[in-house]
Amino acid sequence: MARPTGRVLTLLELLQSGGIRTVAELADRLGVDGRTVRRYVDHLVDLDVPVESVRGRYGGYRLAPGYRLPPLMLNDDEALAVLLGLVAGRRAGLLTTVDTASETAAAKIRRVLPERLARRLDTVLESLAFTAPPGEIAAPESGVLLTVADAVRHRRPVSIRYTARDGRRSERTLHPYGIVTHAGRWYVTGTDPAIGQDRTFRLDRIADARALAGSFEPPAGLDPAQRVLSGLAEAAYRHEVTLRIHGTVEQIRARLPASVASVEEPVPAGSTDPHAEQWLRVDIRAERLDWLPPVLASLDRPFVIERPDELRDLVLALADRLTSSARRA
Repeated sequence: MARPTGRVLTLLELLQSGGIRTVAELADRLGVDGRTVRRYVDHLVDLDVPVESVRGRYGGYRLAPGYRLPPLMLNDDEALAVLLGLVAGRRAGLLTTVDTASETAAAKIRRVLPERLARRLDTVLESLAFTAPPGEIAAPESGVLLTVADAVRHRRPVSIRYTARDGRRSERTLHPYGIVTHAGRWYVTGTDPAIGQDRTFRLDRIADARALAGSFEPPAGLDPAQRVLSGLAEAAYRHEVTLRIHGTVEQIRARLPASVASVEEPVPAGSTDPHAEQWLRVDIRAERLDWLPPVLASLDRPFVIERPDELRDLVLALADRLTSSARRA
C-alpha cells in the first residue's frame, strides 16, 4: 500500500496535469475516500502549493493559474526515455502546430543535465539512425487538441469550426469519444447530434474548438481506433472497388488493413469452421488504382473483380508484364 506522502505527491502530479479534478475522480485515482483527499489537499496547502477549490456542478480542485513546480530531477533512464520520446514523436508526426516545442523542450532538458549524462545522451542521439523517412506531419493546434481531449475526458459536447477536404467550412457540435493518431495524422471520432451519425474529423482541419455545457454518454464497448479505421475505409474517394476474395479475414487483412478495405464477416454454415477459407466480399475506396494489382498479386488468393473494369485491365496488364519477364532468358 502506498504511503500517505506518496499519495500526496501523486495528488500533486494529477493537479499539475491541468484542469479541474473532482473529489470523486481524485479519490478513485488515489484509492482513498473523499475525506482523505481533502486532507491531502490541506497538506499541499501547508507546503505553500496554491491549490484552489472550485464550487459548482463541475467543481473540484485545481492548481492556481501560473503556478510552476520546482525543477524535476531525472535519472539516466528517465532522461533517455524523455529525449528518445521527443525524437520519436517528432518523426512520427505526434506534434502540435508549435513544431519547435519538442526541440526547445529537448534543449531545456539537455541544458540542466549533468555534463557526464548529457555527453552520454548526445552519443546515443548522434548514433541513432532510422530506416524509414519521417512521416507526413499534419499537426493540430495545441489549444484545439487540449480542448477536445478535455471534452473526451469529461464527456462534454464541443463546438468545432471545420474545413473539409474540398475546402467547405462549417461549424458543428460533436460528442467526442476519443482521439486517435494514424499515419502521422490526428483524428477525433464521435457523434454529430444534429444528424445522429458517427463522424470522424482531422484535428489539423479544426480551426477552433469550444467546450459546451451538458454531458453525454458514449456507447458501451466503444473502440475509437476501430471507428477511425472503419471511417477511413468508407470515406468517399474517386474509385469504388468491389472484390470477392477466397480466403480468411486474417489472410485478407494481412495485405488490406481496416483503414483501406471493408471485409464482410464470414457466415458459418452449419458445422463449418468459421475460420475456414471462403469467398468474402471486399470493398475498397481509393483515389488511384495502380497500387492495387501488386497488392492482389502479393495476397496470393483467388479473387474476382466485380468493379470497376479499369482495375481488371490493370491486373491483366500486370499479369502480361510478369509473364513476359518470367519468360525472358
